Amino acid sequence: MSRRDGPTVHLIDGSVYIFRAYFSMPPMPDPGGQPVGAAYGFVNTLLKYVRDTRLTHLAVAFDHSMHSFRNAIEPEYKAQRGEPPEDLSPQFPLCKEACEALGLPAFEAKDFEADDVIATLSRQLMRKGARAVVVSSDKDLAQLVREDGRVVTHDLAREITRDADGVREKFGVDPAQITDFLGLVGDTVDNLPGVPGVGPKSASAVLGHFGRIEDIPSDVETWPEAARASVRGAARLAQRVEEHRERALLTRELATLRADVPGIRADLRQLTWRGAYRDRAREFFDRLGWERITSRVPAWRSG
Repeated sequence: MSRRDGPTVHLIDGSVYIFRAYFSMPPMPDPGGQPVGAAYGFVNTLLKYVRDTRLTHLAVAFDHSMHSFRNAIEPEYKAQRGEPPEDLSPQFPLCKEACEALGLPAFEAKDFEADDVIATLSRQLMRKGARAVVVSSDKDLAQLVREDGRVVTHDLAREITRDADGVREKFGVDPAQITDFLGLVGDTVDNLPGVPGVGPKSASAVLGHFGRIEDIPSDVETWPEAARASVRGAARLAQRVEEHRERALLTRELATLRADVPGIRADLRQLTWRGAYRDRAREFFDRLGWERITSRVPAWRSG
């Protein structure tokens, strides 16, 4: 298979859309009274995306738990999130069961996040000559976007697809600089502090001149004149970066996705969507009281 002939594989950040469904759906119990609203919203999101894009290949990635190897590096990583709401936790297994019934390949790995699974699949798919659409609103995943256009991101809520130029328009840096950008500005979603007083505009401006956090000189007098002129408050920024460089580098490390997750294999045959399993899906929907959702399944697996 040549690089030009490779399929496009849609890599869906399942964990993001489970939480989004939980906070956007009204309370919904199954016939036994158990909450299933988040699972229902998640399944609807998947079915609509599969139907609208008419995709041929996909994978859904899940967080294995609320903790990953990053917590061993930084105990405060995502600490502000705490444990999932009590009525949400039982719905995670339902979301994974739904993927199985719908014939949607699903992946997770102990001690890793869904983002790492997506990064690993993406790297392997590139080696196979395929393309990838990373479906998520998580800005960390912008680091996977490739300059040749073979990996892009897609934000379902905003219906925005970003290639490398789109990443530059959004963040002011190249996709390869996203982790340095996050190291400077921090990431409140993941409870990662950046450099105090350095915002997105200053970060993109200084990275435009020096490329990486470790290459930003602490002495502003050594900066090229163009850098001193274009970076607002250059002297103060240089001082702050020097004072907090170690912290910024740690944040960059935590924001960097692992593309070598053990046990994750991008087999194009396995990632081909052939439709939902009719009996399994109907039993699942009936058990949860979702009879009407059956009509939204775009295709049924033959045989």
